Amino acid sequence: MRSYDYDVLFIGSGHACNHGAIALKMAGKKVAMIEEDKNGGTCTNYGCDAKILLDGPFVYQEGFARYNDLGMQTPDINWKNLMAYKKKLIGAFSPLLGQAFEKYGIEVIKGHGTLTDAHTVNVDGKNYTAEYIVIGTGARDSSLPIEGAKYMHHSKDFLDLDEMPESLLFVGAGVISMEFASMALALGKKVTVIDFAPRALAQYPSDYVNMMVKKMEDLGATFSFNQSVQKVEKTDAGYIVYTQDQTFIADYIVEGTGRVANVENLGLEALGIEASRRGIVVNEYMQTSVENIYASGDVVDKRIPKLTPTAEFESNYIAYHILGMNPNPITYPAIPNLVFTLPRIAQVGVTVDEAEAHPELYRVERIPFGVSNEWVNNREKEAHYTFILDKEGYLVGAAIYSSEAATILDFITLIINKKMTALDLASMIFAFPTQTYQVVFALKPLLKKA
Repeated sequence: MRSYDYDVLFIGSGHACNHGAIALKMAGKKVAMIEEDKNGGTCTNYGCDAKILLDGPFVYQEGFARYNDLGMQTPDINWKNLMAYKKKLIGAFSPLLGQAFEKYGIEVIKGHGTLTDAHTVNVDGKNYTAEYIVIGTGARDSSLPIEGAKYMHHSKDFLDLDEMPESLLFVGAGVISMEFASMALALGKKVTVIDFAPRALAQYPSDYVNMMVKKMEDLGATFSFNQSVQKVEKTDAGYIVYTQDQTFIADYIVEGTGRVANVENLGLEALGIEASRRGIVVNEYMQTSVENIYASGDVVDKRIPKLTPTAEFESNYIAYHILGMNPNPITYPAIPNLVFTLPRIAQVGVTVDEAEAHPELYRVERIPFGVSNEWVNNREKEAHYTFILDKEGYLVGAAIYSSEAATILDFITLIINKKMTALDLASMIFAFPTQTYQVVFALKPLLKKA
């Protein structure tokens, strides 16, 4: 029987890899991760963590603004100081993770990994072998193939800006652009958002997206849809973006036109592993066409949302599949996802569009939560909830427009995944007065009784 350097070798060290690596190590396996950049991958160093850190003061600022008519002053945000804090705190994550991996006994091999056969990965000229290999190389921001593309910046650049430009143009009206634009607007900057599509945030409920766009327009933002960017030009007055019939000018351009999987230079073609810019093709066990080679996270070609929690879920699944503890195909529960705009837009499970297209299967209940709960939701009168129930009365989906959407969404996801009834909720005691309590109060009359 062939012997290997490791039981399992991961290409990558982000959420798509490290959760599974820890589980395998705790089960007694010899594990290593190959990482060519910072420990922890994109989300930890360049994405989610940095974004939510920078987002914090803006949430408080928006909350204070709801009390301006009562004589309370909205605090200013010092972006320069905030960015310095972000760089200091987030900058420490990679070395701290390195120490944590070492403590677990997981070796981190620095360099770029390329598959040379089903059990071998070459890292900068040195071969490492393993019985199983997991690819978790993530994704990167896509770039339009146009003249002047070099003048556009991506999410990583924006999240490292020491000074916020006076005017910004966002190419694409997806999650990244809308989140960043919300912050720039709160700082009083001129914001323009253009998109090839007919509206922003196409995957989210149109009524909530329209509310968000209207709010941003009231703050001074300009939106222009059905625009195809042709080229970008640098001038003394700023950067000019040309579309098929308009021109736009700004001091700084952020391209948020999607993400592309990191599948290049991994040796996939030589092994017959199918992949495209959408990602690596896997079966229901997260295996590639080479049975002992798995793929996890954003590098996978999949229809479910490419999120940090789904990457972690897949990483853990792969670990337990390798260990023989879960021989079943991967089955995803309801997946909560949200846009960290100001306020948030969130959804989980069956979408509003799907429910409205199939009234024979679902009923949609809309709750103007902010109107009736001003006393407990910090005067956020525009907060709104949409619940989707199946014909039996089980909650199967929800959408939320609220600054508290993230916290409420996790609670609602639990109700969906556990198929909780009104009796289940009535059998528990919740803290009061809280927004969660009021959500329970609103849900109980709608749910299946028992």
